[in-house]
Amino acid sequence: MLILGLETSCDETAAAVVEDGTRVRSSVVASQHEIHGEYAGVVPELASRAHSERVLPVVRRALDDAGASYAELDAIAVGHRPGLIGALLVGVSAAKSLAWSLGVPLVGVDHVHAHLYAGSMNAPQAKAFPALGLVVSGGHTSLYLLDDWLSVRRLGATIDDAMGEAFDKAATILGLPHPGGPNLDRLARAPGANDRAVDLPVSRLGGESLDFSFSGLKTALLYATRGVPQAREDAPKPLALTDERKRDLAASFQRAAVGAVLLKLDRAVEHLSQQGTKVRTLLTGGGVTANSRLRGELETWANKRGVALRLPPMEFCVDNAAMIAGLACELHAAGRVSGLDLRAVPTTGL
Repeated sequence: MLILGLETSCDETAAAVVEDGTRVRSSVVASQHEIHGEYAGVVPELASRAHSERVLPVVRRALDDAGASYAELDAIAVGHRPGLIGALLVGVSAAKSLAWSLGVPLVGVDHVHAHLYAGSMNAPQAKAFPALGLVVSGGHTSLYLLDDWLSVRRLGATIDDAMGEAFDKAATILGLPHPGGPNLDRLARAPGANDRAVDLPVSRLGGESLDFSFSGLKTALLYATRGVPQAREDAPKPLALTDERKRDLAASFQRAAVGAVLLKLDRAVEHLSQQGTKVRTLLTGGGVTANSRLRGELETWANKRGVALRLPPMEFCVDNAAMIAGLACELHAAGRVSGLDLRAVPTTGL
């Protein structure tokens, strides 16, 4: 089965052609960093306009790269939730038009669900379930239990900032340019970086909680950088924000943020084990899975636990259409296709 996938949930205009759910024939992503860089964040209206201009050229490029024609497509898939509503509308409208004109099924895909599938792209399909799922991105930080690709139950989620959002805000505090997360990761890996320079807090939210919180960590970094507001006169003053200090703060922030994820993974495995569920696989996805420290720590964690790790290749960590088309193959096989009344929805269904 050959599926064309479209993804326009935020600031990446993406199209991909995927064969039989895992073989990526092409994957094209047009980023908008040059548009949003001066604003240090994504401007929804500008994102929507850019999608409108780029979606058809990106689709044509994906088909050319795949050596495929419109006539060979068996279905059209689109990420229709969650995301910026104006941006989603561009992709959903384009997908509907293509499906209608070609007379092929339309498959609406939840973007967060697709991130869990991203580690399966161009990878052998070993038996993976039951699986623990971790999505860490700019808009979402959540844990899931998967009995199969279509049976997903949320175990926990962030109660405030998503992990990627916290990384971007931390980068802003340290004066780093957009995109913040990758630049903070780069700084934290600089030679001589000391990740123990500042003991930043790791959120626990009680002994049993599987939810996440990163707002306190972000605030602690702000205080370490600029000082505590209305502090006593004899309170210690923050050190000068030299390049070396920025490097150490970035490394310390990264250590604490990743530590919070590992803490919740440990709790989730323990809770599930007490309920009689032995996790066989850790499925991961989302833009923050490109973070070098998180990737390394997840590999160590999985090896220690005896759990298979599905970590997406770098090109499938960020928003992409290959994961949309891949998961759509599973949905299509189960008869979960959409009508031309498919709606763009700003929130996830998971």
